[in-house]
Amino acid sequence: MIAALPFAGPRPLALPLAKARALMDVILHIGAHRTATTSFQSYLRTLRGPLEARGIAVWDPRRTRNGVLTGVQPVPGPVPPQKQFDHARGRIALNLEALRRKGRDQLLVSDENMLGAPRAALRAGMLYPDAGARIARHLEAFGGEVSRLVLSVRGLEAWWTSCLHYALDRGHAAPDAALLQQLAASPRSWRSVIEEIAAAAPGTELLVMPHEGYAGDPAARLNVMLGRSDAPAPQMPGWLNRSPSVAGRDLPLTQGRWQPFAPAQGAALEQTDRGDLAWLRAGAGTLARYRPHGA
Repeated sequence: MIAALPFAGPRPLALPLAKARALMDVILHIGAHRTATTSFQSYLRTLRGPLEARGIAVWDPRRTRNGVLTGVQPVPGPVPPQKQFDHARGRIALNLEALRRKGRDQLLVSDENMLGAPRAALRAGMLYPDAGARIARHLEAFGGEVSRLVLSVRGLEAWWTSCLHYALDRGHAAPDAALLQQLAASPRSWRSVIEEIAAAAPGTELLVMPHEGYAGDPAARLNVMLGRSDAPAPQMPGWLNRSPSVAGRDLPLTQGRWQPFAPAQGAALEQTDRGDLAWLRAGAGTLARYRPHGA
């Protein structure tokens, strides 16, 4: 698997200012998917001017998926994985230097694909199976300038159901009983993902925020991410990229909604959520900082 390929180690950057430049304060908003990330990124685009006036730059998927992060996660092809990564690392360094010259001293990068993809989680039958390796690559690509990682978590039954809705919308078959049971019984929870990310990012703050509190409050989310209190209220209509309807499909509906998990499976997922939440509230073993909405 490409994500697990070892690196030969960082290579010197071909930049005249690589040693002399000051560090940029980089914050990576790594997801997760299905936690109102699209709405949040739309909100950020409405604030581009005010944020830049405060010295804050934003890269969202329109930027990260159009070249700037290409190669951080190498893809099969004629270019060797290490060379893809080296090109990405140099490109990121050049872009950071350009931001510094414009007077920016803080960069928020918001792209949930840094963490992985829901389809990969569904194929593996577990949450983000290569989260640690992917985050380690992104941290190395930014050359040690990342100060904070931000992860949003959501109740497991709702998260998996939302992912399955989107898989159906893209033409995939409805999940069979075996997959649903595998998802419900998986020992890999948000705690597992957090522990893996923390192990891949020693010395980098990991901030965990619950989707259920912040989904409809992007201004509060941004303030917590940046450690500020002056983000303007959103000027945008509702949530974007919500789960598509399954009306008209041959699926069992409960109160007009498709609920793929059996009651016992839903109870198992809820029990896992309760354990994760108790662990986060107790300090997450000093691995992460949990910030509920309004705290």
